[in-house]
Amino acid sequence: MAVKRLYSATVNSLRGFGYGVRREPALREETITLALALPFGLLVAPSPAWYVAMIGALLVVLAVEFLNTAIEKLADYITREQHLEIRRIKDFGSAAVFCAISLAGLIWLAAIAIRCGLI
Repeated sequence: MAVKRLYSATVNSLRGFGYGVRREPALREETITLALALPFGLLVAPSPAWYVAMIGALLVVLAVEFLNTAIEKLADYITREQHLEIRRIKDFGSAAVFCAISLAGLIWLAAIAIRCGLI
């Protein structure tokens, strides 16, 4: 039973991932960034733990972007009309993405600074 549930969850996740990457530019860009960062991070990371943190931060950005996209799609499904509260909800999602990107940027900048001997 648990294996069947795990299989179904994996299929659903991969379907959502594929749909998002095909149809949403922000998700596509962040997936490309992650794909490029995987080998580049190996050159930049001062240690294996730093590499995990660097790639993990990019995965967090991608996860938050998926959630933000889901919120925006749901809001658009509910109504296409201009609505102050829905705009605020979308802005909250956008702010969450900004925070995740800022975290990833700080982690990558710190790793680069350590690798270059600046700190």
